[in-house]
Amino acid sequence: MSLDIVILAAGQGTRMRSALPKVLHPVAGRSMLGHVIHSARQLAPVGIHVVIGHGAEQVREAFRDEDIRFVVQAEQLGTGHAVAQAQNGLASATTLVLYGDVPLIRAETLRALLEKASENQLALLTVELPDPTGYGRIIRDGQGKVTAIVEHKDANEAQRAVREGNTGILALPTAQLAGWMARLSNNNVQGEYYLTDVIAMAVADGLEIVTHSASQAMEVQGANDRRQLAQLERFYQLREAERLMAEGVTLRDPARLDIRGDVIAGRDVILDINVVLEGRVVIEDNVQIGANVVIRDSVIKRGAIIKPFTHIEGAVVGEGADAGPFARLRPGTVLDEKAHVGNFVELKNAHMGPGAKAGHLSYLGDASIGARANIGAGTITCNYDGANKFRTVLGEDVFIGSNNALVAPVSVGNGATTAAGSTITADVPESQLGVARARQRNIEGWKRPEKKKP
Repeated sequence: MSLDIVILAAGQGTRMRSALPKVLHPVAGRSMLGHVIHSARQLAPVGIHVVIGHGAEQVREAFRDEDIRFVVQAEQLGTGHAVAQAQNGLASATTLVLYGDVPLIRAETLRALLEKASENQLALLTVELPDPTGYGRIIRDGQGKVTAIVEHKDANEAQRAVREGNTGILALPTAQLAGWMARLSNNNVQGEYYLTDVIAMAVADGLEIVTHSASQAMEVQGANDRRQLAQLERFYQLREAERLMAEGVTLRDPARLDIRGDVIAGRDVILDINVVLEGRVVIEDNVQIGANVVIRDSVIKRGAIIKPFTHIEGAVVGEGADAGPFARLRPGTVLDEKAHVGNFVELKNAHMGPGAKAGHLSYLGDASIGARANIGAGTITCNYDGANKFRTVLGEDVFIGSNNALVAPVSVGNGATTAAGSTITADVPESQLGVARARQRNIEGWKRPEKKKP
């Protein structure tokens, strides 16, 4: 099936009380519109057409790198009017209409809907609600066939008793769209051109209206204010927690996990409370992640242990390696197998070889650290001269004493040692001891200063 997708994203969202366009407000670290576009892309459409209005330039800028056709709806005159703005760019057999403030719609649900759409059938996504207040009602005849949708404000008492609500999401034959758009009327309470009026037109033109029901009401819930935004956030997080648990992940408390991206996890992974996973995170089998850990755009390999309060971004933690507590692994960091990074150690663009150790209180930036090297407490690599950055290279089995300053560019050869308190400014050859500190003097008879009496 050739498919075009139209996403309606022109609304102002006045109840958000924000300068940010409504569709750019985030759920789980991604804008609501971003979620909808992500689901749309999974359907492999020929084109994605986003109808924008309020905050149009902000929306364009947010998706400037996306292959999207933007269409401006200068006046917000209803959903039918919005779709009409995009119709000239639609060339596929089927057009799917989505909403930029309905972020939790799943590609699986949309595929099921599209399977029912054809040139002779209009497919409509509905939802059963205990309280459908505010939703358009699905009106059926005696044989159960859909005949129309009536908006809540236009519905009579009997129609308002119907609990099957319209989500607004529908797939329709593109060839019929232009004719239906031309026949729309704004003769209703709102004075708007409703897309829902297309249903009655399709029935009159001999098309069958088929429906697919969303399995969960929150999947098709929109967000008009901050409260609804928070509800969507929590539902999304619990849905992701359930997915991970089904894949073999142990969550100490599913209600205290935040996923803000795409997470792939293996079996027998343990996540403690308040873990935040952002961007693309891959967690292999038998990994343990402690409380209050933040991981972004990183890979945690089999058997690794991440201790509490550690922050990891753009890094790779190798098999059996461990980091933390209170460690920080910045972009470009790689820990090889069984490497160890302890408390209050920060690494940036650094590669630690197999079994290398940095136990505590160190900064290692732009560094290559060989296998089994040991970095003493208080060590820093002086990698930046205020304009340029330079690299420190430590060989295998190197021992760096405590409170060292390694002034890059500098290298320490295999098996070499540097004495505690040294400022290393020149290369240390293999197996040698590098000492670079002032000679101690003890001054006899020295008197400690005293405070002057008033």
